[in-house]
Amino acid sequence: MIRLLLASVFLACMASLPAMADTRDVYTVRNIEVDEQAASVIEARNTAMSVARQKAARRLLDKITLASDRAAVGGLPVDYALAERLAAAVDVQEETAGAGRYRGVLSVVLNPLMVRAHLEQKGVPYVDTQGPLSLMVPLAANYQAQEAWRAALGPRNSTALTPYVTATDPGYSNYSDWSQVSTEAATVNARRGVLAELAGSEGAYRVTLSTVTAAGTELVGTTNSVPTLADAAAAASALMDENWKQLSIIRGGTRTTTNASVRYTSLAEWNTLRGALARSPLVSDFKITAIARDGALVTFAYAGDEPRLQNDLLQRGVSLATAPDGEDGLVLRSAVSATARP
Repeated sequence: MIRLLLASVFLACMASLPAMADTRDVYTVRNIEVDEQAASVIEARNTAMSVARQKAARRLLDKITLASDRAAVGGLPVDYALAERLAAAVDVQEETAGAGRYRGVLSVVLNPLMVRAHLEQKGVPYVDTQGPLSLMVPLAANYQAQEAWRAALGPRNSTALTPYVTATDPGYSNYSDWSQVSTEAATVNARRGVLAELAGSEGAYRVTLSTVTAAGTELVGTTNSVPTLADAAAAASALMDENWKQLSIIRGGTRTTTNASVRYTSLAEWNTLRGALARSPLVSDFKITAIARDGALVTFAYAGDEPRLQNDLLQRGVSLATAPDGEDGLVLRSAVSATARP
């Protein structure tokens, strides 16, 4: 029992570490191409670094805010001085230098505190918390097209607002449900599936996206027409991110404070449930008030209404219900393991 409690305390203390990793993924902008010329290689390199910071800041601000919110404040222009303040580090992925020319592919990490302060000063709402990891399931008209689509999606996308790992099993269809998707999803720690159905041909591709959870399959939408498979992959990721922002951006209002009973069958399951609450952009002031072998009592505040919170947590593999008559608060348990119970 003492070992169990010590392990529980350890897991509670480690709660902030995954969130920190998620934040770095969101605030890292990769694959920034630069090509600058100057009187010397050093000067060209310095200019390229400044250009990369500016490009990264623009991409990040677009990534974590909605276009309508940016337009409402007259846009979010980024000059070199602002980019210098927002950037924390520049890493080199590839570089070639010589004869006063610097070419490279760079990665920029931006400072979360500085970016948040800038957006709050401008009055622009944002979300910089990643959605639950998804198993991205490529679907196409035939096997060859499906494999080309799988390659275009790549093995994973960890820096998106809605990160994914691409499925390797070719046996799915647009009728696959959670019972079929969950086995592979569990191997990569994904909490939901995303069916990505490719249509069209070179020059005019579209992708229809649907999320798959224990609660069923829900249509996200269809991308605009794009010319290449690489563009289709980018468009699919962008549509998932846009949907996540629409669901998760908080625009003020009151927060509801509630008690909840968290029920689990193992420490691993407790860690998953606790992590889902800690990562939800709707949840704040999360506290553990009691913990035991098969359950915990927690308190937290949430923005919006209960159905919105319920949908957010379900996407993360957590079911939420009102406590039985005679009890206060909510009951949370794993939606994944719940589906396996008789």
